Amino acid sequence: MQELNLIQQLAVFILPLIFAITVHETAHGWVADKLGDHTARMQGRITLNPIPHIDLVGTIVVPLALYAMSALSGGSGFLFGWAKPVPIDPRNFGNYRRDMALTAIAGPASNLLMMLIWAVVLRLSVGLEGLSGWIAEPLAYMAVGGILINAILMVINLLPILPLDGGRVLASLLPPRLAIPFSRLEPWGLFILIALFATGLLNPLLGPALSVTQSLAYKVAGIL
Repeated sequence: MQELNLIQQLAVFILPLIFAITVHETAHGWVADKLGDHTARMQGRITLNPIPHIDLVGTIVVPLALYAMSALSGGSGFLFGWAKPVPIDPRNFGNYRRDMALTAIAGPASNLLMMLIWAVVLRLSVGLEGLSGWIAEPLAYMAVGGILINAILMVINLLPILPLDGGRVLASLLPPRLAIPFSRLEPWGLFILIALFATGLLNPLLGPALSVTQSLAYKVAGIL
C-alpha cells in the first residue's frame, strides 16, 4: 500500500469516523427505546442518517483541527470526535440502574461490532486486490481507518469517567452511597479526561487496550 497524502488520508478516514459516531449514538437511543424510554425516537435520533447527530464542534471542527495539527506536525494524521448526545430520560426505565447501564454500554458495543465489520471489509479488499486494485486499495485504507477509529472510540468511552459511557456503567453498578458522590464529579469529567491525556497517565492503559482490540480485528481480517 502506498503512502497517502493529507487529502487522501482525510478522504478515507472521514467516512469511518462519521459512521462510528453516528452508529454509537444511534445504539444508545435504540437500546433506550427498547427499555421503555422513547425520547430519542420521538426526536428522530434513532437513525443512521448522520445529519441529526452532527455536532458542529465535535463532529466537524475538532476532528479537522486535530487531524490538521497532527498531519502538519509530521504525524500520520489523527481523527477523533463526537456527535450530539442522544437524549435519554431514565425516568422512563423500568429498572433505572440496570437499564441505564445497558443503554450506556450499547455505544462501545456498537464500536466493537463496527470494528469487526471493517475487519471483514479489509479481508474482502485483500481478496479483490488482483481483480480490481483501484477499488481494493482505497477500500483497504478505509477499513484500516474504521478499525482504528472504532477501537479508539470504544476504549476511550469505556473509561470509568463521567460523562463517558464507562462512567455511566460504573455509576449504575456502585451502591447508592458511592454512586451519588461519584455522579457529582460529572461536571468535571471533561477536565479530568483532558488532564489525564495531557499528563500521559492514560498511555499505559490505552496503548495495550488499543493493541488488543486492533489485533482482534486483524485476526478476523486474516492478516495475523
